[in-house]
Amino acid sequence: MITTIRRLGNSRGIIIPKLMLKEAGLDEEAEIALERGAIVLRKPRVNPRQGWAEASRKLAEAGDDKLVWPEFGNRNDGDLQW
Repeated sequence: MITTIRRLGNSRGIIIPKLMLKEAGLDEEAEIALERGAIVLRKPRVNPRQGWAEASRKLAEAGDDKLVWPEFGNRNDGDLQW
């Protein structure tokens, strides 16, 4: 398929057919990359730290958040509020 590249302010854009977006699994967001001279759109990757805050909260509630090597703590760690 050939499509027209259109002006959008200082940028450029194209119209992507709805069925093509649906087949690619793209809905509200897309990750965009330049790979070997091609512009590639794909589903956004999950944030690698997604869920860390909840997991840390559960560890703290269970009292299982003690340092493994306490002697390696930072000098002012006791002053921090989490």
